[in-house]
Amino acid sequence: MGKNKDLIQILILVLIGMFIPFFGSIILSFELDIANINDLIKIGSTFVYFLLIFGIEMVVIYLYFTTSSWTANKRMKKYKPK
Repeated sequence: MGKNKDLIQILILVLIGMFIPFFGSIILSFELDIANINDLIKIGSTFVYFLLIFGIEMVVIYLYFTTSSWTANKRMKKYKPK
């Protein structure tokens, strides 16, 4: 369980590290007011969409590497001495 806890902590740090520059760039690009709750909701929803798209990309990359590893292992079994 310690390994999973460390992984979760690292992922939370990465998410925070991604959000801070994202937050600043959205505020500067669209001149949003952080005192206005509607603007904060826009920023938050935009970040959630960003995370969803990023998550889909990570799943596709994971599936690609999993399938390529599986096919490479299948091919390597042919060449192993019996």
